[in-house]
Amino acid sequence: MYEADDKMISLIADNYSILQSLGRFGINLGFGDKTVREVCEEQNVDTYTFLAIVNFCINGHKDLDESDRLSIPTLIHYLKASHEYYLGFQLPFIRKELEEALDENDNLARLILKLYDEYAHEIRVHMKYEEKMVFPYVDALLRGEAKNDYDIDTFSKHHGQTDQKVRELKNIIIKYLPSDGLHNNQLSATLYDIYNNEEWLEQHSMVEDHIFIPAIRRLERQSKQNDVSVKISQMINQNNNEMLSDREKDVIISLVQGMTNKEIADHLCISINTVITHRRNIARKLQIHSPAGLTIYAIVNNLVDISSVKL
Repeated sequence: MYEADDKMISLIADNYSILQSLGRFGINLGFGDKTVREVCEEQNVDTYTFLAIVNFCINGHKDLDESDRLSIPTLIHYLKASHEYYLGFQLPFIRKELEEALDENDNLARLILKLYDEYAHEIRVHMKYEEKMVFPYVDALLRGEAKNDYDIDTFSKHHGQTDQKVRELKNIIIKYLPSDGLHNNQLSATLYDIYNNEEWLEQHSMVEDHIFIPAIRRLERQSKQNDVSVKISQMINQNNNEMLSDREKDVIISLVQGMTNKEIADHLCISINTVITHRRNIARKLQIHSPAGLTIYAIVNNLVDISSVKL
């Protein structure tokens, strides 16, 4: 487990694979002997989120007791940068390696390139879907503007692995593709990169499954709670805008005590029509129409004592 006060250079010395992650967080090299916290703060990266992903990728640690501290914008930045790296560099780089290692006049070689292109297309479609649907949805959630026709579980259900074609590609190269000395070395190096590429993609997918998706589920729950709070606040404000008059409160108290309209009119020295008008206004303002509801309102707002009410 690496912590914020560990030196960043120590993390890299122990696990050189972290070098790839640094770029996806937007962290530049040249940080000397500074700690993880110092480097992250200087380069505007959330320290807790950086360590959460690094510790998960290194040793599978995902017990995020303080998961609410995860920075969603930092997560989004990391995932977007990972897509840019993979689509813009990694996939084209491996294809170029394959082209150089294979005989372009060999039919089997052309089929291998075709198989690789199909694999690359699947990955590209998958990542472009995230960029078109998932990331904008999360941005809208953060702004409090998310629509109700989509949620992170919709993405999670379709977030499957796309590794069948790359597994087939590796097996064909290993089992069936003959090559001379030079091309054999090139193929071996390319195959090694394909294995590394597959491992990286699996790790990327696990970060989404175990860190990103749970974090967005929490954000969705918070958003729903905020919506409920807003609605309650609006109801309270609406009621405050139309406060009950003292006479309307007297009518409620009389109703709770079980009086009829005539008894209330006699008790308050008003006409029955006036009592009816007051009751109509009370129902409109409170959106409460039943005697039981008015009784609860009267008790909660201290208009009557619960001990004086016949339940």
